Amino acid sequence: MKIAAIQMESISGQIDKNKEKGKKLVLEAIKKGAQLIVLPELWSSGYHLTKTVFSKLQQETREIVEQFRAIAKEHNVLLVVPFIDKKGEDLFIALSVIENNGEILKIYHKSFLWDKEQLYFIHGERKYDPVETSIGKIGTLICYDIEFPEPSRILALRGAQLIIVSSVTRLASEKRWDIQLPARALDNTVFVLGVNTVGEGSCGKTKFIDPKGAIVHECSRTEEEILLCDLDFSQIDKARLKIPYLKEFDYSLVPGKVETEHY
Repeated sequence: MKIAAIQMESISGQIDKNKEKGKKLVLEAIKKGAQLIVLPELWSSGYHLTKTVFSKLQQETREIVEQFRAIAKEHNVLLVVPFIDKKGEDLFIALSVIENNGEILKIYHKSFLWDKEQLYFIHGERKYDPVETSIGKIGTLICYDIEFPEPSRILALRGAQLIIVSSVTRLASEKRWDIQLPARALDNTVFVLGVNTVGEGSCGKTKFIDPKGAIVHECSRTEEEILLCDLDFSQIDKARLKIPYLKEFDYSLVPGKVETEHY
């Protein structure tokens, strides 16, 4: 199957322009045959804003999710659409997994907040459950979440075949982005799709990584692109025959009970 990642530049605070650009790129990916399409973190609002502005734009970003539900249903595609969520007075960096019938299968809140994000947003619950979709079982993380090995390992143990990382990764963090995404794929013998922004100090390099940790496709550091790639889940079993990390790990070392699906 074909999947797509939208590497785009979001202008902070320009929600209408960002929305129209995002829609245009998603529709272009659909025309190219993508069955799963992923947008980057805070793509509709932009990243470099104050808490007041994030709060002001929150409802608009939520309404954009509703518009993408209609796109998913009309075009029979699975979409991952980040937005700003709100519970009471608390704001969360979030993403929605929208099935190809328009149903929201999951809303995930970013569980590790980077630096000044902690002044604006609330940590999501550190609970990592993959979601069963029409294309397979996928796990979702947001940016800084991928820098910790545990969330990815938990997702893999619970059956995730593809881990999606929607991100705004800065130039200063480029080396970590380059190291940690392939490491998470290899450590857990799963596919990883890291979807980043460009412009406003971001490092781009959206990338698709196979279960052996090899970078299959990677975007540039500066240009808006649609990364289109083929996803074949049968590669996971082949990789695990040669790299049996999950099978050989001693789970008695982990305090408490480890719930797994395959090991």
